[in-house]
Amino acid sequence: MLHLQSESTDRWLAQVDQNLADVLIDHAHCERKAASTAMNLMNSYTDNRALCVEMTRIIQEELEHYHLVLDVLDQRGIPFRRLASGHYGRELNALVRPSEPERAIDRLLVASLIEARSCERFRRLAEHVRDRDPGLADFYAGLFESEARHHTTYVKLAEQYAERDVVVARLDQLSRDEADIIAKGSELARMHS
Repeated sequence: MLHLQSESTDRWLAQVDQNLADVLIDHAHCERKAASTAMNLMNSYTDNRALCVEMTRIIQEELEHYHLVLDVLDQRGIPFRRLASGHYGRELNALVRPSEPERAIDRLLVASLIEARSCERFRRLAEHVRDRDPGLADFYAGLFESEARHHTTYVKLAEQYAERDVVVARLDQLSRDEADIIAKGSELARMHS
């Protein structure tokens, strides 16, 4: 369903255990960036009405999630602040081809993979903290469905720019590249480190 080629490692869960505040702060930034990505896609492809309609829905949901994460930070007494970005999004976006319609396809598929990885991480995080922090586990379990829906939406929208088999082949390639990027890990404790 999520088109991922790998599972998150125990190394990432150890980073979560040691740096939960940073991971939560980064999650808020991720939701903001996801809304921004959807807005950028809407601006780039204003002639695609179906895409614009879906992007407005995603923007609204991502901003709702942003505020929900800010509430979690407030409840835990964690001040929201700027964080250095990890390499994940930057490296994925570097894979986007420069010419249209391939550019549109890649931008949508990269967004779909980021949503898929978020979904997978939310599930892992919820399972990992269930016994010691059921409130946080419930919070992350509750986000799973919308993130999975966003992933599917982005893939379907990419199919407006090429035949399904072309999109699936490109998604498979990008998914392999995404697995390589996530396998590198990061010294920074981030949602996608």
